[in-house]
Amino acid sequence: MKPYLLSLGAGLLVGIIYSLLGVRSPAPPAIALLGLLGMLLGEQMVPVAKRLMTKAPVVAYLKTPDCAGQVLGPQAVAGDGPDPKGDQA
Repeated sequence: MKPYLLSLGAGLLVGIIYSLLGVRSPAPPAIALLGLLGMLLGEQMVPVAKRLMTKAPVVAYLKTPDCAGQVLGPQAVAGDGPDPKGDQA
C-alpha cells in the first residue's frame, strides 16, 4: 500500500507544481496510463523472448513475482488482512 500512496503523493506534488507554473499536463491521463502500461509490458518482453529462444518455460515465468509481480504489483493472498467476523486468533 505504501508504494501506491507514495506514487499518488508524487503525482499530486507534480500536479500542484504544474498548476503553480500555469502549464498543462504533457499528456491526457488516459494516454499517459496507456504509455505506462506499455512500459511495464515492454520491460517483460526481453526476458520472455530470451526464454522463447532457449525453449525455457514461458508460462511459468509469467506467473512469477519477477514478471506478474512487476506488472500487477503485490497481490493479496487469501487469509491476509482483517478477519471480517472480527475473530481474534
